[in-house]
Amino acid sequence: MAPQTCALCQKAKAMLKRPKTGQQICRDCFFYVFEIEVHNTITQANLFKPGDRVAIGASGGKDSTVLAYVMKTLNERYQYGLELFLLSIDEGITGYRDDSLETVKRNQQQYDMPLKILSYDELYGWTMDAIVSQVGRKNNCTFCGVFRRQALDRGAAMLNVDHIVTGHNADDIAETVLMNIMRGDIARLGRCTSICTQGEDTIRRSKPFKYAYEKEIVMYAYFKKLDYFSTECIYSPDAYRGHARVFLKDLEAARPSAIIDIIHSGEAFEVREEVKATQRVQQICQRCGYMSSNALCKACTLLEGLERGMANSGITDRARKKLDAEGPAPDNLRMIPFFKPPSGGPLIAIESVS
Repeated sequence: MAPQTCALCQKAKAMLKRPKTGQQICRDCFFYVFEIEVHNTITQANLFKPGDRVAIGASGGKDSTVLAYVMKTLNERYQYGLELFLLSIDEGITGYRDDSLETVKRNQQQYDMPLKILSYDELYGWTMDAIVSQVGRKNNCTFCGVFRRQALDRGAAMLNVDHIVTGHNADDIAETVLMNIMRGDIARLGRCTSICTQGEDTIRRSKPFKYAYEKEIVMYAYFKKLDYFSTECIYSPDAYRGHARVFLKDLEAARPSAIIDIIHSGEAFEVREEVKATQRVQQICQRCGYMSSNALCKACTLLEGLERGMANSGITDRARKKLDAEGPAPDNLRMIPFFKPPSGGPLIAIESVS
C-alpha cells in the first residue's frame, strides 16, 4: 500500500493521525494547525492587548513547556506585543519539583524569558513534604491546590504582571466538569469552563489550551523535541481527579469527540438566579488580604490547622468548628504575608538563571 499523503497539504507524507479530528497529516501541517487553533482561541476570546505583561505558569511539564514555546512563537509571529515571564511555584516535593525546576531553568535560557520562582516554604513556612507527613496522602491535594493558586497570584503580583496563563488543556477542563458534577458543586460547575477568570482583587488568569487535546500537546512536544519533565507528582496517584481521568479516557477511546463535547456541555450550563442568590459573596480575608468567601480564606484556615497541630481542621466546615472550639488562634501564629495586588512597577528584582 502506497504511503498516505497529508490530508491538508496533499503533498507530504502523512506522519501522524490527529487524536482530535482523526485526520492523517504531515508534521509541518500538524504544527501549523495546532498553533493556529491556539491563536484562534486567544484572538476570539480577546485574551490579551498590546503591552500586557503576561506570566506563564511554568512547572517544567509538557503542558507548560509547550505553552511557553507556543506563546513565544505566536507573540513574535502575530505581534501580540506581550512581555512574557516564566513563573514557577516550588511546592517542596523532594524528587519531583526540585528536578522539574531544573527543566524550567533550562527553558528560561532556551526561550529567553525572565523567571521567578516562589516556594511554599518562603510563603507559608511549610513544604508539601512536611504537610504530607502531617496529613497523609488522602487530603494532601487539597492543601496543594489551595496553596498553589494563591502562590501563583502572589508571584504574579511580585512580577507586577497583568495576566497569568496556565497550561490547562481540554482534558483537564473536561475532567473538572465531570468532577464538579460528581460532587454536586454548582458554584464551580458554573465557572469551570470559563477560558478567563478574574476576581476583584486577583490577577486575570486564562487557559489558551482550553480546546487543545492532551495527546496533541504531547505529540507537539515530541516532534518539536522540546525539553520537558515527564514524571507525575509522587503525591497525586490517590487524588480524586484520577477517577474522573480514568472515566474520561474510557469515553475518549469510544468517542474521541467526548472531551470537546463535555466542555461544550459545561459551557451550556446556566446556574439559576435563585441558586446564585444562595452562594457566598466574595470578600477579603481578614488575616492575609486575599479574596475569600469567608472571614478567613482557605489558605489561612489550612495553615492555622497545620500550625496548631490539627492539620485536617481546614478541610471541612465540621472540622473547622472543632478547631474553633479549641479557642482563638495564638498571638504567635505564623501568618501569610498580606496580599497586595500589582500596581506600578515591578515589586521585585526578577531572577536571571545562568
